[in-house]
Amino acid sequence: MTWSGLLLVITTLLPSGPADDAGGTTWRWPLRPAPEVLRPYDPPAHPWEPGHRGVDLAARPGQAVYAAGPGRVGYARDLAGRGVVTVIHGGLRTTYLPVRATVRPGRAVTAGTRIGVVEGALGHCGQVACLHWGLRRGLSYLDPLILVGRAPVRLLPWWDDDPERRVIHSPYDIYH
Repeated sequence: MTWSGLLLVITTLLPSGPADDAGGTTWRWPLRPAPEVLRPYDPPAHPWEPGHRGVDLAARPGQAVYAAGPGRVGYARDLAGRGVVTVIHGGLRTTYLPVRATVRPGRAVTAGTRIGVVEGALGHCGQVACLHWGLRRGLSYLDPLILVGRAPVRLLPWWDDDPERRVIHSPYDIYH
C-alpha cells in the first residue's frame, strides 16, 4: 500500500467532527459549551461484561441538552427512574441520560435541537451531575466522541483482495 492509500484509509475512517462528514451530517456536542469529559468510553472485552458504553460529560442540573446530529426521536421518557432520550440517525443511535425530555418520540430533530435538560439526580457520576452520552450502530456500542472528532486515532489494516477479511472490530468501522 502506498502512503496516499494509507492516507485515504485514515481520512475515510475519521469523522470530520463539527464540520460536514461524507454524508453531509454536522455533528455537535450535546452540551454548550463543549464540556469536560469526566469518564471516557471504556467498552468491555465481551458484550456481557461490565464496562462504560459511552462517555460522561460535566453538566449541571437544568442545563440544556441538544441532539448531536439530525434524526428522529426514538425514545423520550423515564427508564428505571431516570429520564432517557434516544435519537435515531439512520443506522446510528445516540442516547442521553439523565434527561428530562422536552421532545416526544417521532419528532424530527436537527443537530443542535434542544431535546431536554439534565436532571438533578446524582448517582451515575457519584456526587457530581453529569450527562451520559452514548452511541450505537446496530447492537455495537461506539465512542460518541468520534462524532465530534475527539476519539483516539487508531490505524487499521486495509485488505483489498478479500471482502471477508474486511471485518474490523473497532468503533472506527462506523464509516464503512
